[in-house]
Amino acid sequence: MATTFFFYTLSAILLLLLLSLTPVSNACPPSDRAALLSIKAALHEPYLGIFNSWKGPDCCHSWYGVSCDPETHRVADINLRGESEDPIFEKAHRTGFMTGSISPAICKLERLSSLTIADWKGISGQIPPCIASLPFLRVLDLIGNKLSGQIPADIGRLSRLTVLNVADNQLTGTIPRSLTNLSSLMHLDIRGNNISGTIPINFGKLRMLSRALLSKNKLNGRIPNSISYIYRLSDLDLSLNQFSGPIPASLGKMSVLATLNLDGNQMSGPIPPTLITSGISILNLSRNALEGYIPDAFGPRSYFTVMDLSYNRLRGRIPKSISSATYIGHLDVSHNRLCGRIPAGSPFDHLEASSFVDNACLCGKPLRAC
Repeated sequence: MATTFFFYTLSAILLLLLLSLTPVSNACPPSDRAALLSIKAALHEPYLGIFNSWKGPDCCHSWYGVSCDPETHRVADINLRGESEDPIFEKAHRTGFMTGSISPAICKLERLSSLTIADWKGISGQIPPCIASLPFLRVLDLIGNKLSGQIPADIGRLSRLTVLNVADNQLTGTIPRSLTNLSSLMHLDIRGNNISGTIPINFGKLRMLSRALLSKNKLNGRIPNSISYIYRLSDLDLSLNQFSGPIPASLGKMSVLATLNLDGNQMSGPIPPTLITSGISILNLSRNALEGYIPDAFGPRSYFTVMDLSYNRLRGRIPKSISSATYIGHLDVSHNRLCGRIPAGSPFDHLEASSFVDNACLCGKPLRAC
């Protein structure tokens, strides 16, 4: 009897010991925990209490926005969004607001794969340059803050990076030359900053890129022809910058380009006919200094949900071939120097006068009779 009792007592002790050790073995290492606490200390979030869960020895479990690799138990993902459908936001009936800065301690998380600190509106300071030393980083999403300074010069060292989103901040400087080394990059968004200079001439090296959103900056110079080498590119937005020179005809030869926004620049020269015969469905060339005629190149391949050519210096007639386009949803040729009769039939029968006003001598429906 004593032997049996001893056996069960020993088994219970071993079981308790095993249970007490299991969470520790699956916990994040102290160095990762210390780095997260340094990140927390540099930020101030006064309304939602998202950092209230950042306590205890194990940052791999129940720390809001933190995920770890199941095998190494190293911190792999930080996902902190100030605009979310998470219950913590729904309960508070508000979006997030956070001040402070991104601590360089982020660079001590050596196995970090995804970093999202987005839409907090008040986070300022620089993007830590050392972030370019994180070898496993795939996603860097810092949209919607007040970050200043430059995109790290060595950003091109992040060979696994697929998403770089630093839109809607206060970044300055130029597009780093090293950025064109990001051979895995699929999504680039630097909209709404104060980035200046030119697009690197070898931008076409980004062969995996599907979206390049560079609008609302101070970029200038010519659009490099090398962009047309990016055969996966479907969305190109260069609007509201200071680009000049002609539109590269090669953009109209890109196989999957569906959206091309060049509005609000200083582009000159004629509209390349290749843009009319391309697979582009949203084409905005408005508010430039484009000259010459609207290309008489429309045909069954022409399918535009939006075509905006307004506020340029286009002259001549609206080409009759436009009636042979498969579809044109919205057309705007206002504020140019066009003349002659507006063609009858589709798409003109559903357009309003505002699409044609302020030209040299256009006439016919929906304007005055010829």
